[in-house]
Amino acid sequence: MKSLNAAKLLIAFLMVAAGVTAHLPTHGWAVAQGTASPAITLTMFGAGTLAAPFREMDAAFMKEHPNVTIQAQFGGSVKMVKQVTELHQIADVVAVADYSVIPKYLFGDGTQYTDWYVGFATNAITFVYTGRSKFANEITATNWYEVLGRPGVEIGRSNPDTDPSGYQTMQMLELAEKYYNRPGLAPAVLANAPKRNMRDTETELIAALESGQIDYLAIYRSDALQHHFKYLQLPPQIDLGDARSAAYYSRASVQTINGPLAGKPIVYAATIPNNAAHADWALLFMEFLVGKGGQEILTRNGFGSLSPPYASDVTRVPNDLRGVLTAWPKQ
Repeated sequence: MKSLNAAKLLIAFLMVAAGVTAHLPTHGWAVAQGTASPAITLTMFGAGTLAAPFREMDAAFMKEHPNVTIQAQFGGSVKMVKQVTELHQIADVVAVADYSVIPKYLFGDGTQYTDWYVGFATNAITFVYTGRSKFANEITATNWYEVLGRPGVEIGRSNPDTDPSGYQTMQMLELAEKYYNRPGLAPAVLANAPKRNMRDTETELIAALESGQIDYLAIYRSDALQHHFKYLQLPPQIDLGDARSAAYYSRASVQTINGPLAGKPIVYAATIPNNAAHADWALLFMEFLVGKGGQEILTRNGFGSLSPPYASDVTRVPNDLRGVLTAWPKQ
């Protein structure tokens, strides 16, 4: 009997040495003797605008790790985070369109879901339109605010209470008032973007734009490029697309049901909640996200890259990520 057990242990050791566990993460995993790669389901909550690049990343990651299935949900960033904090749903990775959403909701005064995050991409706010949009042949990067404020123009936008692009659009319009020295610019444009033209995420309004129900849609530049829409190339002083312009963007502040929100650069961020079901595998995905493969996918989908990506606090980020990150720029 002892010799039989010894033989089983030897076989298990040889299986591990031969690469049976090649698809297992190397971050603190414990392998049962003789056990092949277990089936893993990673749950991800992401900003709606990340749907296209993350699906591409998910496919690449699952191809590299055949034992992994990724189940991803996309929606307004605040809504996604509240699924963790208020609905107590388990997520392995949370990725948002405004980095400040993570410390505001997940660092917590009570339950702390995480104490770090990584900035991995940038974006910019713009307005998209089609050839059938009202005044499509007249609008330019210099007269856009006058055109968007005309009677009869229908503008779509996301809900500023649930989605970053909603309040980022309002912040951009406030900055535009200052930049162009046009008091009243913001309310004039927003008057043509009533609640009936509002959704939880701006991507839900793409079909309405394509069908002509709305003329213009406030959205991220990445979505404009992915869907081949006409879009406005707004000045970097107002489009929230310059990661180094935090101080300038902070001149704009808007009110939401979640409190006042000052303008800041659009930097996407991700973290792994403390109660993640598969933290080791989530970390492996995060390495892919901030690495060459993930960054190439993001760039191909119209996002700006951060080279190197940012760490909210290098001392708190998992060790395996630290080597490819840099400290977050001073605000």
